[in-house]
Amino acid sequence: MRNFFIKKKFDQYFLKDKNIAQKIVNSLSLNNYDTIVEIGPGLGILTYFLLLKTGIKVILIEIDKELIFYLKKKFLLSKYQIINKNFLHWTPEDYSLKKFAIIGNFPYKISSKILFHILKYNQYIPECIGMFQKEFVDRIRSKCGNKSYGSLSVLIQIFYKIKYLFSVNKQVFTPIPNVKSVVISLKTKNIHNIDIELLFQCVKMAFNQRRKILKNSLQKLTRITNLKNIPFINKRAEELTAKEFMQLIQQLSIGI
Repeated sequence: MRNFFIKKKFDQYFLKDKNIAQKIVNSLSLNNYDTIVEIGPGLGILTYFLLLKTGIKVILIEIDKELIFYLKKKFLLSKYQIINKNFLHWTPEDYSLKKFAIIGNFPYKISSKILFHILKYNQYIPECIGMFQKEFVDRIRSKCGNKSYGSLSVLIQIFYKIKYLFSVNKQVFTPIPNVKSVVISLKTKNIHNIDIELLFQCVKMAFNQRRKILKNSLQKLTRITNLKNIPFINKRAEELTAKEFMQLIQQLSIGI
């Protein structure tokens, strides 16, 4: 393993077990899309198995220029497209992408930001297979009333079905992380008749003041003229399930 590639600023933990890499790639359903976007390919251990998939376009998004140079030497460039960019600043519209899956051994420090960015473009992303810190996965899977339940938990559970796939031994990484790692899949749900902009706005406002009841935390939402008769309005954000948040948004939409 080339330790000189490891940069702390990028929170890099390289997977070195090919069996695990193959298992992650094989978790992709390959349904309803013909493009796979890999975030942070690193030394290309997942990339190798992605490139074996026939009829699939592979796009790599890598922030580290040294790793891009390494990947171009390792793989035939004609088999994939590589983009030197921070994924958090990348948009599918810039590359005329319609439907694609996302896969990656994600940097744990920015897991929340990555998922919020995926949520922003959820209409393009029917599936995501990702390696995350176990504690983080427990948070996004948590239910209402749990201390770890928050805006990301609600939004991910509204837009995606979360499935725990398998845990990964820390010894298969270099450097060895101090946390437990798991692989999960996110598969899109069919969301209809809901104001997406209002949903994101309300969930964010509600959890920014999570100790207040919704009638108070949503008062600054000037689009809404009357909150009085809205269901759940006297509850706190942490007391509502993802389904109840959707019902709330539908009622708020009527009141606009």
